[in-house]
Amino acid sequence: MEVLPASVQQKVQRLEIFIAENEKTARRAIKKLVPEKSQPSLKFFLLNKHTDPAEIPSFLNACKEGEDIGLLSEAGCPGVADPGAEVVKIAHRERIQVVPMVGPSSILLAMMASGMNGQNFAFNGYLPIDKAARKSEIRNLEKLSVEKNQAQSFIETPYRNNKMLEDLIQILNPSTRICVACDLTLGTEFISTRTASEWAKTKMDLHKRPTIFIIQKDY
Repeated sequence: MEVLPASVQQKVQRLEIFIAENEKTARRAIKKLVPEKSQPSLKFFLLNKHTDPAEIPSFLNACKEGEDIGLLSEAGCPGVADPGAEVVKIAHRERIQVVPMVGPSSILLAMMASGMNGQNFAFNGYLPIDKAARKSEIRNLEKLSVEKNQAQSFIETPYRNNKMLEDLIQILNPSTRICVACDLTLGTEFISTRTASEWAKTKMDLHKRPTIFIIQKDY
């Protein structure tokens, strides 16, 4: 409750139907938000990589009958680098009102604390896994950061974070700034912006810690 307003708690208290990536963790989150809420009556629709796209429109049937449905993200914000974007797209197509709830966004929090260009920045999601394609994309983002004076942010699967930082240090120009923002809003939060050459001299363990990376090369 340190990072979520009371309005979110109140809305969860009223909702009985949820769309989520994982029912177990969604129930746990709801229990933490509203401990007194009855769990047996809750209904969940699962939206993840295993969901048949043809099933998704039916998730919103209750909305057409005047009932509210909550969309939960497994991590981060619903609809941002998140499969929930697909159901939101369908909601707009069906003229169902979409109400975003206020909460922390790791992308914006990282940008706020990075010292990079908050006037012009881009979020690039996940970079390629293939080694050659990944190297090419990192160089391309560095080039864009100069040409457009645009901070470039992206994420990685948490267990590959250390390799990502190693790749950035090796591939980027030594003077290119790298912001590493991990565990945002948690007690273990760490945010630091340093040049690639400075990071090369720093010992940092990001293994399994949700992290936003931002790079920008100055003129």
